[in-house]
Amino acid sequence: MTGPHPAQEFFSIGEVCALTDRKPHVLRYWESQFRILSPAKNRSGNRVYRSREVELILLVKHLLYTEKFTIEGARHRLETYRKNGELKSAARSAA
Repeated sequence: MTGPHPAQEFFSIGEVCALTDRKPHVLRYWESQFRILSPAKNRSGNRVYRSREVELILLVKHLLYTEKFTIEGARHRLETYRKNGELKSAARSAA
């Protein structure tokens, strides 16, 4: 897996799809299922992702596809990471 380029601060949904190897409808579905994923929208209404959000998407992908969590299980694991202050380090390790 390749992480986001450190010099780039914002990513379009197409760029995030290329980085994560997921289709746009999957990313939009994950946004509806994980409160933590909430990209901003630009003036045109297009999603704009920050590096941190790309790392979180990669963490969700890791939980779902590598660790084989269900959506509910991944949601619970993310909440556990957040409560323990481990979310940032977990997202970086998945990226």
